[in-house]
Amino acid sequence: MNCNTPTDVRFSFSGFAQRAGNTGDHTDGWGIAFFEEKGLRHFVDHQRAVTSPVAQLIREYPIKSCNVIAHIRKAIQGVTSLQNCHPFVRELWGRNWVFAHNGDLKQYAPKLHSHFHPVGDTDSERAFCWIMQELWKSHAGLPSIDELTHTLRELAARIAPHGTFNFLLSNGEALWAHATTALCYTERRYPFAHAHLADEDLSVDFSAETTPNDKVAIIVTAPLTKNEEWTHFQPGELKVFAHGVCLPLPDSTAG
Repeated sequence: MNCNTPTDVRFSFSGFAQRAGNTGDHTDGWGIAFFEEKGLRHFVDHQRAVTSPVAQLIREYPIKSCNVIAHIRKAIQGVTSLQNCHPFVRELWGRNWVFAHNGDLKQYAPKLHSHFHPVGDTDSERAFCWIMQELWKSHAGLPSIDELTHTLRELAARIAPHGTFNFLLSNGEALWAHATTALCYTERRYPFAHAHLADEDLSVDFSAETTPNDKVAIIVTAPLTKNEEWTHFQPGELKVFAHGVCLPLPDSTAG
């Protein structure tokens, strides 16, 4: 989730968690990270999200954030363990960076020679560490959103040939999303309406929970609701979201 004012994610997370055993088979752990300015609340659990006591806390606790990344895991590489649960977190340029990956990277063993090294044994964390390393090598300090988008588009194109590389990345300022196979998004803004979850018999009237100035973007593998318009990513597409809207991409030939 990316938005222009701190918002809680309980409604979307309630439906998302159902995919960890009820409406889907992603039962090998889960995690969620909330940015609050430069601070970060980070929760992971190797239990499945539909039964995890920590997930129940998230469903009941209205944590408000402008950038949230959540992940439910179906293990392909790496054992089911706490250190292999997404999202992963690293520090760069005095900011927390959060990353989650859905997919499978074959024969992917990048050279890691800076201070970014995986704690677990997943292809996902290796990819994240390499991205952080290459960002650090490419920029002397924190770049603009456009500059980061340009670099991330190049880095994603170098990883994607190894397999499925659907990912979310945020530094609390913006949220980047890349699709190899399946990602989609919806933008909620005034006038807000009712939304009905696709995975659970639950609805909410957003007009009663928001102001006319609020803007919220939700990015997910498959649509979370059945009565909202969802835009699907094209294969190989990178998008960036800030202040609750999908930003126009910078010219790929620039710079």
